[in-house]
Amino acid sequence: MGGRVGPQTWHHGLVADWWAEFNADGPEIDYFGQFVARGQPALDAGCGAGRLLVPWLQAGYDVDGSDASADMLARCRARAEAQGHSPVLLHQRLHELDPPRRYRTIVACGVFGLGSSRAQDGQALRCFHEALEPGGVLLLDNEAPYANGRMWSRWTATGRAVLPEQYSAEGMRRDAADGSSLDLRSRVLAVDPLDQCATMEICARKFQGEEEVAIETHQLSMRMYLRDELVLLLERAGFSDVHVSGGYDGLPPTPDHEFLVFAARR
Repeated sequence: MGGRVGPQTWHHGLVADWWAEFNADGPEIDYFGQFVARGQPALDAGCGAGRLLVPWLQAGYDVDGSDASADMLARCRARAEAQGHSPVLLHQRLHELDPPRRYRTIVACGVFGLGSSRAQDGQALRCFHEALEPGGVLLLDNEAPYANGRMWSRWTATGRAVLPEQYSAEGMRRDAADGSSLDLRSRVLAVDPLDQCATMEICARKFQGEEEVAIETHQLSMRMYLRDELVLLLERAGFSDVHVSGGYDGLPPTPDHEFLVFAARR
């Protein structure tokens, strides 16, 4: 799907179908949920198809959602309404966030640095700060750039020399509830180590039996941050009392944690 330039995400069309169908659990739901339980109203910023949002609504939490993808929001709304909920869902990118109310908790899970420029990431943090009540808390997770060995190797001159990658011979194919099946294959197109950004491409195919009935390609820009860099960005955006933990266990971070969680107070 052409026509788009600059930072972008791939969570549209068939890819949104995949996320809605197969990405429905994970430790983040309960980990971040405990903060939401103590601090409402809350915002799930980058709520996608409702992986975190819908279980929180089921738990009785007062929580809104926002996302850059209208396709993901449509699937989130359908899932929520199937459970008897009508949440406030905002079609807004993180750096354009302007919700109708303020929150005690904002959760940005798995979305920071996706489809954005460095300047937009800084603006997103300022938007989070503005959208919080005084004393409110932002919870943001971030994958350590070195956690993915394949991607980390692409930062080197040798690694970049083989880009763009070819698609793998076999993708991830799974059966959907409607009797169709979806197949995803991704590849790295480019890495800019100075900008700390990778450009990825995904090919999504839909099958009825063995007949391919649809195919789409989308690109994703992914900007990577190291721990202390992100702490400084949070502080520059006006946050204080920034605390970093490793993964979703609340323990001190170690080099072996693939994800770090940042908690920052307005």
